[in-house]
Amino acid sequence: MSERLLSIDSLWLRLPRVAQRAVLSGVELEVARGEMVGLVGESGSGKSLTARAVLGLLPAEAQTTGRVLVGGLDVLTCDRKALRDLRASTASMVFQDPRAGLNPVRRIGDFLTEAVRASGRLSGAAATARALELLGAVGLPDPRLHLTQYPHQLSGGMLQRVMIAGALMSEPRLLLCDEPTTALDVTTQAEIVAVLRRLQRERGMGMLFITHDLDLAAATCDRVYVMYAGHMVEEAPAAELFSAPRHPYTAGLLASRPRLGDEDGRLGSIPGSLPRLLEDSGGCPFAPRCSLADEVCRVLPAMVRHGSRSSRCAHPGVVDLAAAAHAESLRGVS
Repeated sequence: MSERLLSIDSLWLRLPRVAQRAVLSGVELEVARGEMVGLVGESGSGKSLTARAVLGLLPAEAQTTGRVLVGGLDVLTCDRKALRDLRASTASMVFQDPRAGLNPVRRIGDFLTEAVRASGRLSGAAATARALELLGAVGLPDPRLHLTQYPHQLSGGMLQRVMIAGALMSEPRLLLCDEPTTALDVTTQAEIVAVLRRLQRERGMGMLFITHDLDLAAATCDRVYVMYAGHMVEEAPAAELFSAPRHPYTAGLLASRPRLGDEDGRLGSIPGSLPRLLEDSGGCPFAPRCSLADEVCRVLPAMVRHGSRSSRCAHPGVVDLAAAAHAESLRGVS
């Protein structure tokens, strides 16, 4: 079995000032060396908070229980120095908006080399050489020129490549990507994903790839977790998840995708919205939006293993995607 780089075990996260319910509820997730794992769900499901918990980047008032093991080290019990060392050597993150992560008055070269020089891992010359190597590896055309440029002189796609290079400066074994293609056009998005996948394979990294784009997750990831309102509701190898979902939320997400060949051009939809942070109804959080919900769903079902996959639903069995799409579409326009 491949080395397990990330293991999240029954992670609960509460933010008492802003939420009555737990914002992460018993999250379980694993990433092995050389594996690309997807995490999908609507905005507000808890995907980014899960990634931030891995690097110890949670708000000061956050209350947590469970374990978050990165390379065998429990992040939730680490002091500041241990967290700095972890981020400088083992795990890195590529964030959504590259312009928010770059200082507009500092050159790209400063951004790339500052952390490794400050930590003493590389000298100035060695850090610059590594930055040049990585800018070339992520596909930028003139690495030496780009080192001297400011963020406003590069396009969004080029800046995202810079962010990827920055995340790789410390030679991490685990790379977290929090919707790194959200603000990019489709062509640039495909290029960035190809770069990430190539670098992940070449360097044998484990990668957690967070996205709301199910087709993107299906095309790039080995396994996929589906998150809803802070709960993991399904996990499976990518091909199995997308061909035969076992949770109605997954089926609803799949039915909401635009597809070539649809005669009426009308998208399916999931009625309603995510539960508010001030609501804590107990039971299955998806029940108010689910066409299959009944009295049994008043109790939160356990995550049950079915061979190579798991799901959290009181109505086990493969969800009929066509029926679910039709039912949800009708409910969405009624």
